[in-house]
Amino acid sequence: MSVKSLLLCLLLSSAVCTADAQAQGFAGLGTSADGFAIPQRGVPFRFPADHGPHPDYRIEWWYLTADLKGADGKAYGVQWTLFRSALAPGAKADWSSPQIWMGNAAITTPTAHYVSERLSRDGAGAAGVDATPFAAWIDDWQMKSLLKAGSAADALSLIDLRATGSNFRYDLRLSARGPIVAHGEGGYSVKSAGGQASNYYSQPFYAAEGVLKLPDGEVAVTGEAWLDREWSSQPLSADQTGWDWFSLHLENGEKLMGFRLRDSGAGFTSATWIAADGTPTPLPAGALTITPLKTTDVAGHKVPTEWRLDIPTRHFSVTTTPLNTQAWMATRFPYWEGPISFEGSQKGRGYLEMTGYN
Repeated sequence: MSVKSLLLCLLLSSAVCTADAQAQGFAGLGTSADGFAIPQRGVPFRFPADHGPHPDYRIEWWYLTADLKGADGKAYGVQWTLFRSALAPGAKADWSSPQIWMGNAAITTPTAHYVSERLSRDGAGAAGVDATPFAAWIDDWQMKSLLKAGSAADALSLIDLRATGSNFRYDLRLSARGPIVAHGEGGYSVKSAGGQASNYYSQPFYAAEGVLKLPDGEVAVTGEAWLDREWSSQPLSADQTGWDWFSLHLENGEKLMGFRLRDSGAGFTSATWIAADGTPTPLPAGALTITPLKTTDVAGHKVPTEWRLDIPTRHFSVTTTPLNTQAWMATRFPYWEGPISFEGSQKGRGYLEMTGYN
């Protein structure tokens, strides 16, 4: 273990730093949920409270991706993620709090991928999430509601998004053009044949505009964005080693969320078809087939970067192409994350996240 990794483990004081935990699914997400809250069927979301943290659950994230274009038509991708991980249930208002925060941010271009990461402990105010008024932050990175006090609109319907790295910066305004979408059974999203599950909803209807600051200058951009909110205490089974997750914006205004969780067999797939008006249709496990077509050498790893997605019951079959095959997140738990385009029975743009290819 490197000195940096050892220092991080001492900071986090977490089982995710052990080799045993790394074998318990990606980033230890298949470890025991003993003592933590477990997602339950039939529990409706409560907004705005559920936009905020759930400290009795072990893992949670606020995860935004954006497919953007400059005035010249050049494509870009942006990622902003805040992770909360708990050493024990509950929160405290000082450094003894068991809540840990980690932020990842990135900009992807056709020729470059810029990445930054932040780590913090709860209790000192350097990172956290407030439900009302909504704000999520770690150091100077923020996802913050721009709604005026007393607004009847959902807290996430208009937000400001900012992050900086050593060689990039972005500042985006996101305006929702559709409703929040619950995945699975009213937000109860099953992740394995063994029944592991998470609470999961998205806001996939953002119109985005703003500015990217890159080493060669500033770029004004517009496009679409997608926010995922998920919390659980054991989202993977012990034999699941990672996932391949897709969020797709179809040209006709419909959306598709789909993922495959990899194991020693065929894996576990799930998907939600989202109508242009936001009506979700959860598809049964196995309805979506995800097939890798091309593998690329990325940061010393063999990573599948082109895929075919098929949903026969929807007469849906597309092939995805990455904007940049080298969109590797060289973070504490490394993974691939980047914008994609797709064509076939439908056309559009989206995002792909792949974990566990280490």
